[in-house]
Amino acid sequence: MDFVSPVWDVASRICNCVGDRADHIRRLPQKLNSLRAAMEKLNNVYKDVKERVEREENLEKKRTHVVCGWMERVEAMEKEVNELLDRCDEEIQKKCLRIYCSKNCRAIYKLAKMVPKKMDAVAELQSEGSNFQEVAVPLPSPHVIERPLEEKPLVGLDSPFREVWRYLQDKLVGTIGIYGMGGVGKTTLLKKINNTFLQSSIKAFDIVIWVVVSRPTNLERVQETIRSRLQIPDDRWKGSEEDDKAAEICRILKTKKFVLLLDDIWEPFDLLRVGIPPLGDGNESKIVFTTRSEDVCRGMAARKSIKVECLEEKEALSLFQAKVGEDTLNSHPDIQKLAEMVAKECKGLPLALIVIARAMASAKTPEEWERNLQKLRMHSKDVAGTENDLFSVLAFSYDSLSDEATRSCFLYCSLFPEDYQIPSEHLIQLWIGEGFLDEYDDIQEARNQGGEIIQMLNRACLLEAGTTPFFEEGEYLKMHDVLRDMALWLACEKGKKKNKFVVKDGVGVIRTQEVEKWKDAQRISLWNETKIEELREPPQFPNTETLIGCSMMSTFPSGFFTNMSVIRVLDLSNNETLKLLPAEIGNLATLQYLNLTRTRIIHLPIQLKNLKKLRFLILDWIFPLASLANQMVSSLSSLQLFSMKSLSSDPRINEIMLLEELEQLEHINDISIRLTNIQSIQRLFESHKLTRSTTSLSLVEYKGVNQVQLLSPSCIKELRLLWCDELEEVKIIHFEKQVVPSKFPNPQCCFNHLLSVQIHICNKLLNLNWLIHAPKLQSLHITRSEIIEKVIEDERSDGSEIESGLSVFSRLIYLTLIGLPKLESIYGRALPFPSLRGIFVFGCPRLQKLPFDSNICMSKQLEKIMGEQEWWHGLEWEDQTVMHNLTPYFQPR
Repeated sequence: MDFVSPVWDVASRICNCVGDRADHIRRLPQKLNSLRAAMEKLNNVYKDVKERVEREENLEKKRTHVVCGWMERVEAMEKEVNELLDRCDEEIQKKCLRIYCSKNCRAIYKLAKMVPKKMDAVAELQSEGSNFQEVAVPLPSPHVIERPLEEKPLVGLDSPFREVWRYLQDKLVGTIGIYGMGGVGKTTLLKKINNTFLQSSIKAFDIVIWVVVSRPTNLERVQETIRSRLQIPDDRWKGSEEDDKAAEICRILKTKKFVLLLDDIWEPFDLLRVGIPPLGDGNESKIVFTTRSEDVCRGMAARKSIKVECLEEKEALSLFQAKVGEDTLNSHPDIQKLAEMVAKECKGLPLALIVIARAMASAKTPEEWERNLQKLRMHSKDVAGTENDLFSVLAFSYDSLSDEATRSCFLYCSLFPEDYQIPSEHLIQLWIGEGFLDEYDDIQEARNQGGEIIQMLNRACLLEAGTTPFFEEGEYLKMHDVLRDMALWLACEKGKKKNKFVVKDGVGVIRTQEVEKWKDAQRISLWNETKIEELREPPQFPNTETLIGCSMMSTFPSGFFTNMSVIRVLDLSNNETLKLLPAEIGNLATLQYLNLTRTRIIHLPIQLKNLKKLRFLILDWIFPLASLANQMVSSLSSLQLFSMKSLSSDPRINEIMLLEELEQLEHINDISIRLTNIQSIQRLFESHKLTRSTTSLSLVEYKGVNQVQLLSPSCIKELRLLWCDELEEVKIIHFEKQVVPSKFPNPQCCFNHLLSVQIHICNKLLNLNWLIHAPKLQSLHITRSEIIEKVIEDERSDGSEIESGLSVFSRLIYLTLIGLPKLESIYGRALPFPSLRGIFVFGCPRLQKLPFDSNICMSKQLEKIMGEQEWWHGLEWEDQTVMHNLTPYFQPR
């Protein structure tokens, strides 16, 4: 018995061990299925986190190190799990009678024991990824942001600049007020002060903050601007009350030595309510503001108040002559003396001198100058320094415009809020909708004429170039606040009919009594937190031709659109609270322009099919839009422009049906559309009418095919390829249906109209060689595409040369490259980039060269190069001169 007992014990243990191993091996297929399911869940969490990160990075944020590390661990875990699954499947597939009788029982047992450990690791990663509160943080902000300013010397501002700068260095002076009449140069002076802080030798302050206050004073908007510069995160901001926001701003500013520049204050307000800590007691921060009134300087407790005076006669004449130009001044001996007389009529006001000078620049004979001088004296005979008197002088430039259409276009710009950045494309569309450019049947011809009018107004200094928002495209315009006030004064018949143009900006709820005064209004424009209270009865708008804005209207008062018998333009765009469109809009028989961009509308009322005069229907970026009623679009018999741009695909929109309805429209000649499948794009290109009319094409989540075939020649101006994960290649098809096989297609197959290309998450796309045949391309955005190595290969490597008429990227204005981990080259050799204004590079670690040569120094268009500091320092330069010339334009982000 002493011998049997130990043997039995050993045998029992062996049996238990064998049984345990057999159980592990027998349950392996089930465990593998569980591991696959767990990995699939983790991948879904990974995709969600990645999409959140990409959205945040598009808002100038940087993924956190924690999230970055987690994503790398998930990617490594996926690789490990796939390898384990492959090894297990291989063992299971070996030819054995039973799985636990594997020829390599020990190996499969070891694999079986690894599976639960991997499942635990996968579950831990899934839990971690599901609980991220924050996935990205703002990129470091520069201590000062440059403001656009003419390079030429600022006439008459040297003395006030030196005075302000002296006080900025005086520890006893905290708040400085700059005052003077409208158009005297206060904002220009403040911009010069701001930009002076860019000089590397001036590092006295941690941050310079620029805020445009304007009227009416909106403290929440002021707080938002400051919050953006201080990069206060959402979790400390959203949902907070005004006092809490002020406390957060104050907490941060107390830790900094700051300069706060406040432009265009119309009335005193409490800086503490905004969150600006009191100056003094060792706080060496500064506040500088501009205003038209010395009383505001006192109300804002300015320690020093500096008045910007009108120019002396000699300075005024110098500015006037510079703006008229030597060609005109030298065109006849008598014009020099006449110019002195005209300049005197402007009373030394810089804005008047500039505007009148531009109006006179085309007058090349003494007779023209004499006639215009007489007109100007009629306008300015009663000038005594009041605002209306100033308008009378400036109105000369309005009267000098070439025709009534141009004058109407100018007045129309006053419908936008003060200091608003006006998108030129949007403005021109509104002009066409109003009928200002009705002499042109073709929309493109009307657009071209609208562009010429903008250039004419720019040359006349009645409009000025605006600032294009970061990552936005197209040109923006701005109207000087004095000229805007003058335009409203003229539109309201020199103030005699104050409600002819109604413009309300940020005024809150408008009462019934106020709305009742609008019965004579020709144009109504409501902006920024302005809404109308519920009305007792439908309002009367018998003369209203235009309604723009309504930015806070989730719905409209009952019967609001009932009595609009002559309305032509209804622009409700950017109203993100609007979810329901009243059916009564279908009764607006005269309506020609309807814009619902960036609203939250889910369904369009079927009554829209009654709008037989509608020429423009714009439905861009309406993410909840679920469907379009059958025959609604095809019923709009006058429709010329249809636009439905979107970043997402929605299976509820029947794309084929929509294309067929568009094809039925007799007058359609401008289509912007989003498509999601090969059947839709084939249907588009089968129709000569649709192909000829499509100006903007977005392919979103284009699945099931690895190539896109684009027809050439094409009228497409904008092309977007978004979330096309299977897309490997873009091919060009000539109109004769011949696929062009060459890597660099025949130059005659050109995209002569293509201006903008956006590529986003096309993870199998290797390059964009076909872009060499888009000679007018102005904007190129490539983001989150994992394997792209070269934007365009050097065509010479293929043994073919592009005809000299096709210059690669010669019209390119903006180039954006974000999240391209394998990108090594933009182009195979140096290019001059004569039109480039901005280049933005983030997350492209292998891009070590930029395709610039010394010719870039000749271009005066370049404004900024933005990217990570580490990337910039790691760039390789063949010509150090180019590096030194480009470095001033680099802005680290």
